[in-house]
Amino acid sequence: MMEPTAEQIRDQQLYKEMGLTTEEYEQVKGHLGRLPNWTEIGIYSVMWSEHCSYKNSKPLLRKFPTTGPRILLGPGEGAGVIDIGDDQAVVFKIESHNHPSAVEPFQGAATGVGGIIRDVFSMGARPVALLNSLRFGDLDSSQVRYLFDNVVAGIAHYGNCIGIPTVGGEVVFDNSYDGNPLVNAMCVGIINHGDLQKGVAVGAGNPVIYVGASTGRDGIHGATFASEELNEESEEKRSAVQVGDPFMEKLLLEACLEMVEQKMLLGIQDMGAAGLTCSSAEMAAKGGQGLDLNLDLVPQRETGMTSYEIMLSESQERMLLVVEKGREAEVIAVCDKWGLQSAVIGEVTDGNQYRLFQHGELVADIPVNTLVDDAPVYVREEKVPAYFVENESVNPAESLENIDANEALAKILQSPNMASKKYVFQQYDYMVRTSTAVRPGSDAAVVVVRGTEKALAMSTDGNGRYVYLDPVNGGRIAVAESARNVVCSGAEPLGMTDCLNFGSPEKPEVYWQLSKAIDGMSEMCEVLQTPVVGGNVSLYNETKGQPIYPTPVVGMVGLVEKREHITTGAFKKENDVLVLLGDTAIELGGSELQQTYAGTISGRTPVLDSKKEKALQQAVLTAIRQGLVQSAHDVSEGGLALAVAESCISGGLGAKVQVETTQDATQYLFSETQSRVLLSVPKDKVEAVVETMKQFTVPAQVIGEVMGESLEVRVNGQQVIDRSVAQLTNLWEEAIPCKMTASSTSTN
Repeated sequence: MMEPTAEQIRDQQLYKEMGLTTEEYEQVKGHLGRLPNWTEIGIYSVMWSEHCSYKNSKPLLRKFPTTGPRILLGPGEGAGVIDIGDDQAVVFKIESHNHPSAVEPFQGAATGVGGIIRDVFSMGARPVALLNSLRFGDLDSSQVRYLFDNVVAGIAHYGNCIGIPTVGGEVVFDNSYDGNPLVNAMCVGIINHGDLQKGVAVGAGNPVIYVGASTGRDGIHGATFASEELNEESEEKRSAVQVGDPFMEKLLLEACLEMVEQKMLLGIQDMGAAGLTCSSAEMAAKGGQGLDLNLDLVPQRETGMTSYEIMLSESQERMLLVVEKGREAEVIAVCDKWGLQSAVIGEVTDGNQYRLFQHGELVADIPVNTLVDDAPVYVREEKVPAYFVENESVNPAESLENIDANEALAKILQSPNMASKKYVFQQYDYMVRTSTAVRPGSDAAVVVVRGTEKALAMSTDGNGRYVYLDPVNGGRIAVAESARNVVCSGAEPLGMTDCLNFGSPEKPEVYWQLSKAIDGMSEMCEVLQTPVVGGNVSLYNETKGQPIYPTPVVGMVGLVEKREHITTGAFKKENDVLVLLGDTAIELGGSELQQTYAGTISGRTPVLDSKKEKALQQAVLTAIRQGLVQSAHDVSEGGLALAVAESCISGGLGAKVQVETTQDATQYLFSETQSRVLLSVPKDKVEAVVETMKQFTVPAQVIGEVMGESLEVRVNGQQVIDRSVAQLTNLWEEAIPCKMTASSTSTN
């Protein structure tokens, strides 16, 4: 097929099919001083897509705190890097693969995992753990069950084959994600300070080396596909979804880490979104250099590929390297040893020009800074949505009266959101490499740092309902809860990565949600001293014009100083005393109780006081480090009743709970008031725990003890919950498997 001419691109406005506006096309003409050809306009379109340039979100992202005493490298590289002492650092990042997973769930999810792994080892780090954060529609839909099953299978396939444990994450089901699932993948790695790499091209005359899989026609325009709404035509864009090969990636990982160890590399970058284009252009721009590439030398798996196809392909398992002139043979020898193909495909040049040659002709000639630094930036209109104003006067408690607490606990335990996710994580090999200290299912996963007494705790969190009802407060809660999970496992939160999943920023109400959520998240990051070290923005998550719930997902990493501090939420032994930290108010907006009984959400979310949250986290960590705590569990979705039930189930022990309140008993037990933690403490240490809490002015009340084989809850002396732990466990563990085996016509 003949490519359109520069004149046809202009006259037929073909650039619009690539996601460029007429104004942006005019800017391209200005940068080049002439009409762009087909390859050039393709390159600009992917580099200026939201996915690569953050053109709609950059002004908002600048609000995040990104520095701190432990931060070695913040946003801008493949992944963030935080010092953990002893000349070691943790490297981590989260990214989305939402649209590919909507049209090709297995490969979409698998290649999302592959991409985030490359982001981490391209920094010179060895990946040690994977997490994910998933959102799907209602499990009663056969299409949703198909997406859920295949996304989980894709994640499991890639992680299990490459041999990196998938240790944690979260899965949420809600109608708002019906046609647009969210698949966010996070990778955590460990590095020695001296091995840190950057994606930069420096030194005129130095060779540019391509390593890994051949380039095919898969994934062309994947970055643009990620930057548009899903619709009926999206199904036809399966070609924008790549195919992954985890065995090839394992070889690539080992080869790259060997080159890092042997100090061969000046620059290294993953060919991820926008493939060879993004990696090479970004490396040149960061190094303040030009670049010449000869596309005839690029390994190709298909015949007759055009320069446009080669540059925009997103074929997986590929890496771009820059080394000192004269060291090419060393790199090629390492690649040969690992059975990888490699090729010198160009060189770094003086100046600013990004030049591509094919069949002896110059096929693109672009000032490289215009691709990276001069991408358009938009500050969009913000508008408060009507629903937000209407919700001001709604009191959720009014529609949630006279509910039986015993029945409510059973229903909520069986909600796919609250139920056991064993159906998911039993498909993951979470023990490979034998460093996993806390397995999936606890507040946070914990992986030990070999050769030291230390461990890393990690968690992903985000509540789209809360952010929908109140973006500022929902943003605060997303950060606070992720940090609280890490603290409950015995770790000090160090920093976070985020994936901001929102609808179209061109809709003023969506842009307002994004802006306000970032305000709330930034405030909480400042208070908790957990800077943002990187992440990803995923916009245009809409189906047929309906945006998803605004869903910022927070990936938090914390440091456990000594392995003996590792704590889980499971009750450990009979007669331990239960201590509830924090005050409880009746806060049910966006709660699991409201969703279960009202079938919808309304009102305002629980209010988060950032200073109270900070004090609580410091107090819990202090008590854990003093050896006073047997178990610690975050009280969040599902409230106190669910938190106690989960600790009973995971510990296989019963509990007797007694609380006093002037409020409605069921509303009190299922309220989702923030800044609360449930501890179990040996009898002889209760006084010390209460004293520690006083030092931090954190309210603490003894509410019962671990005993027997049932969960019994009394409110004001009256028994409101009485269920055996065996029955609770059965309800909790069977909920998702039952949904998955039910026919789509079933209403169970």
